[in-house]
Amino acid sequence: MKIKLINPNTTLSMTQSIQEAALRAARPGTQVYSVSPQWGPESIECYVDEYLAVPGVLKEVIKGDREEGADAFVIACFGDPGLQAAREVTRKPVLGICESAITTAKFLAPYFSIVSVLDRARKVTEDAVSAYGAEKFCRSIRSTGLSVLDFGQDPERGLEALALEGEKAVREDGAECILLGCAGFVDFAQDLERRLGVPVLEGVTPAVKLAEALVDMGLGTSKASTWGWPEKKQFLGYPLFSETDLMFEED
Repeated sequence: MKIKLINPNTTLSMTQSIQEAALRAARPGTQVYSVSPQWGPESIECYVDEYLAVPGVLKEVIKGDREEGADAFVIACFGDPGLQAAREVTRKPVLGICESAITTAKFLAPYFSIVSVLDRARKVTEDAVSAYGAEKFCRSIRSTGLSVLDFGQDPERGLEALALEGEKAVREDGAECILLGCAGFVDFAQDLERRLGVPVLEGVTPAVKLAEALVDMGLGTSKASTWGWPEKKQFLGYPLFSETDLMFEED
């Protein structure tokens, strides 16, 4: 089994952290490999970042599907940028770490809170929670006030900020599980779980395990209608894609 993880930003140190977390999660015999697109933002914290990251994500899914023999894909950013579009360009399972974390949290606790990055990113996270029909399970979305790059530059400060907001979510908001709202937080989950006394999920681990399960069951993306192949048409002015990249097989 071969699972491709795509970090939609171009910060390779984060991609390496994602790869290490995926290796810890995957069972023996599962090959996991993590990449960043050659084109995109260095971090993702707002709508502009998300939308500009999507072409790079789609390019990596198409490449993994046609050239690398990937059996499943994980989009490793908590906003799940490009997830719906990625499901249109492959039959293989495509998972986002936000959807995977929310799905897993609902098995573990009746209520969860999300702790994330900048205040302005709250709406992006709210949109994801709403899209997955999880509003009644989400007690709060708390921000640390730090950027993605701040966490990379000062991990200790980042850990303390996550712990502070996580404690408030448990004590004040009634959260019984904490979701870490950034793929760059993969190294903090175990420390935070010990400190907070509730399950703490970073989305990479759940996504890898769910991807393994879907491949084991022989399940793939439905092409019946909504996630069917894109219609044939010209796509002008996208140097990231070759002409054949955007030509898809017919059912």
